[in-house]
Amino acid sequence: MRDNDNGREDDKGLQFLARRLAKEVGISESEALGLIKLIGADWNSLLREARFLKNPRRQS
Repeated sequence: MRDNDNGREDDKGLQFLARRLAKEVGISESEALGLIKLIGADWNSLLREARFLKNPRRQS
């Protein structure tokens, strides 16, 4: 995975995964791509973290 000259990712598979995650959970594609870079491509882990990102629990 690498950035090209305009800052977009070259890996089409990661772009697809980021779009799918963004659509499924309702986060931005850049947030989704950041999670993929951080966590990897494990779908269940991505869903869990993306849902937390979208609706964080408020702690007292």
